[in-house]
Formats: sequence, C-alpha cells, structure tokens
Amino acid sequence: QIELVESGGGLVQAGGSLRLSCAAAGRIFSSVAIGWFRQAPGKEREIVCGINRRGGLYYSESAKGRFTISRDNAKNAVFLQMNSLTPEDTAVYYCWTTNGYWGQGTQVTVSS
Repeated sequence: QIELVESGGGLVQAGGSLRLSCAAAGRIFSSVAIGWFRQAPGKEREIVCGINRRGGLYYSESAKGRFTISRDNAKNAVFLQMNSLTPEDTAVYYCWTTNGYWGQGTQVTVSS
C-alpha cells in the first residue's frame, strides 16, 4: 500500500513558477516509475511527465523546456518544478505510480 500526498499548488501569475511535491507514505516507491498528470476543468486527465526508477525521463510537448521532474528515493518524494507558467497550465495536478496509486491532487491556477 502506498499513500501519495501532493503539495505545492497555488495561485501564480503567468510567467511565474511553482514547485510541486509528491510524498509517499507506506511502502517505498523507489522500484516504480512515477508520473505527474493534470486535469483541467472539462478536459481529460493527461500526462505531464514521468521518471522511472533509473532516472529516465519523459515530458509531454507542453512540459518540455519548462517543467523538470526529479525524485529523491531516500525521502520517498518526487518533485515537479514548473517555470514559465501560462493560464493553460491551470489544472489539478496528480502524482501516480506505475503500480496504480494516485494522490489526491493539488490545484494549480495561473492567472493572466
């Protein structure tokens, strides 16, 4: 059993930055890949980026060059540094493990 807790969301102006955190309680997740997803109002949930257990990275086209995912297995945590935010990044952001666990989400709102 893994419990994921996201934090770090909030309201930011366009062009600003936020750093999201995903902390895991329970079994460590160093052996699984972790992803960040987001869901905007009226839209389907979409993948933003991911990191596997060896540090391999994936970024969606919208995230490339602006977002950075990292993990600290010793702290059971994954981070998402988001820069140059735009109103189109407004969504609830979720972390997810490849063995099927989701966090509760954290709201990111970018004002124009």
